[in-house]
Amino acid sequence: MWVHPKQLIPGCVINRDVMGKTNRPIMPKNTVLTEEYIDILDKFLIERVDVSPNLSYGDPFVPKDMPKEESNKDEDQSISEKKPYQSFQDQYLEAVQSYKKLFTDWQSGASIDMSQVRNVAVPLLERIDEVGLDLFLLHKLSTKQDYFYNHSLAMCLISAFLAKKKGLKKEWIQVGLAGILADSGMAKINRLLFHRQGKLSDPEYEEIKKHPTFSYRLVEKIPSLSVAVKLAILQHHERPDGSGYPLGVQKNKIHPYASILSISDTYHAMTSERIYQSRQSPFKVIEEMMSDQFNKFDHELLELFVESLTNFSTGTRVKLSNNKQAEIVFIESKYPTRPMVRMDDDNQTIISLKDDKSIYIEEILSENR
Repeated sequence: MWVHPKQLIPGCVINRDVMGKTNRPIMPKNTVLTEEYIDILDKFLIERVDVSPNLSYGDPFVPKDMPKEESNKDEDQSISEKKPYQSFQDQYLEAVQSYKKLFTDWQSGASIDMSQVRNVAVPLLERIDEVGLDLFLLHKLSTKQDYFYNHSLAMCLISAFLAKKKGLKKEWIQVGLAGILADSGMAKINRLLFHRQGKLSDPEYEEIKKHPTFSYRLVEKIPSLSVAVKLAILQHHERPDGSGYPLGVQKNKIHPYASILSISDTYHAMTSERIYQSRQSPFKVIEEMMSDQFNKFDHELLELFVESLTNFSTGTRVKLSNNKQAEIVFIESKYPTRPMVRMDDDNQTIISLKDDKSIYIEEILSENR
């Protein structure tokens, strides 16, 4: 049955994909609606949704009548009055510039205003389900000049995505806010050092390593942030083997939120073009992270992260590190970044990337989901 989003209740089951102005559904078929999902449909100005006549737990769904004033308001609202649709990419790039302005204010001594931070982050966080795996490609939108500001937004989004995958249904937005604020303390680093283009000296690197402490001090007295979020901000560069900073604590003393941030931080940094480092393939980066998983990362979280990133199927087209194109024909679960691929050349050679370590996936060209 077709109903208006205002008639929906938690437990409703979507009968068919809810499409917006993108190539992907805002909400896929068979989604069981929650208050959060219903709010998302409302924010996307969806006018009607096809739902099952029965709720997820079996009871019949009887839509409530639309309030007359609400019905009239929807009918009378002209298209020009509705907020125009904005692609995620455009919204993301605008948010990067908004964050850049906030950071510049912090450099000038302004305190962190959480309402401003939320205005930048939350509209993007609300689109995570729509964007999906494209979050792992945010490094493509980054430039050498604006890498830092892109990095904070990417940490926000990837961390929140991973938190949702982990099942943190109520806390995932807080984890995202920890991500966007993790590097806020860089505002207290010497500006000349902040814009340094060459390799850092040892004393300069030691100064940079103070930024988690500075970030913690900036958020320490913000009442709307939980103790867990503040601890994640302080610990996002700590590592299970004790090799991290600023305190050098080990795994049993690192908050799970901090472990999420450390994976997002490392992945986006290594896949992005920076002044002092070239961009690396996401799949090569993942392999490097996996080789260090027991020393540098929470291995269960990293496995969940890798599973999300490599959630492609046979038929997916890829570009390889030798600049040739191929199609994935078989994926072995133990080696998700190194499937068997059929080359696009004349003889249609099949190569096992697991066996040929000299070649790796450079990027995904098209997905077959």
